[in-house]
Amino acid sequence: MRESFQKGVYPVMLTPFTEENRIDEDALGKLTEWYIENGAAGLFAVCQSSEMFFLSLKERMRAARYIKKCAGNRVSVIASGHVSESMEEQAEELCCMAETGVDAVILLTNRLAAETESDAVWLENLQILLDRLPKDLPLGFYECPYPYKRLLSPELLRWCADSGRFYFIKDTSCDLDQIRQKLSMIRGSTLQLFNANSSTLLESLEMGSSGFSGVMANFHIDLYAWLCGNYEQEPEKARKLADFLTMASLIERQIYPVNAKYCQKLLGNLDSIFTRVKDADRLGRTERLEVEQLMRLTDLIRKEWILK
Repeated sequence: MRESFQKGVYPVMLTPFTEENRIDEDALGKLTEWYIENGAAGLFAVCQSSEMFFLSLKERMRAARYIKKCAGNRVSVIASGHVSESMEEQAEELCCMAETGVDAVILLTNRLAAETESDAVWLENLQILLDRLPKDLPLGFYECPYPYKRLLSPELLRWCADSGRFYFIKDTSCDLDQIRQKLSMIRGSTLQLFNANSSTLLESLEMGSSGFSGVMANFHIDLYAWLCGNYEQEPEKARKLADFLTMASLIERQIYPVNAKYCQKLLGNLDSIFTRVKDADRLGRTERLEVEQLMRLTDLIRKEWILK
């Protein structure tokens, strides 16, 4: 049995592409270094922000393997990438992902049952997958919003915690009552909860969650790393920073992940803002100005609050 994952920030990684629509490994390497140098506790590769539903299995494996190679033993790398409908194909995809050497393979909660199907069906399908995956393979969950969001009930989470096979859950409930219930169900187990939502992050940390795994780490991961690491020692500064992060996170409602790639291009990590999920031309001049203004404000927050 592996030890628990390090607490902190697990950014949901972007996948850089060339203008010719191929994975840009040079940019992916720069991006990996940027995450680590700016405080990532681990890396969540091959997730929705990585455009996994628009990557072939070969591309998903290639990206995960390359990220793990770049990260080495400095931080843990977890990855998802099962996008098929049938349990047989999903088991094959997950086993392939395990072969890349990542530290844990993450299951999408919405892949295990249709939106109209019950928790009993979901659990039955989970058991089918568990029987087909290596018994010593560390696993986790991601409540992925696409193609529909399926939140785990506290009861299902208790079953998963008791199984001893799960170590990570990316919670997307954005609801402190649900987070509190989930934390009560996994307390004392190997399963750790990472919050995807900026608005509830500070309160969830105070409740006992293990950190942050959300899209805004692609804009200013160091601020999230500071919050996760210092909220107990400096509560007043943490409250100010959490309020800023909530307001800043409204940019998620812009053209994501194009806007995040634009931010990373300005930082010098990406050469292109091309994505497969959205037309990059939708990020007009006004939207670019908003990203630039957020980056300047972020620098001000660093200087006035964090580095002061």
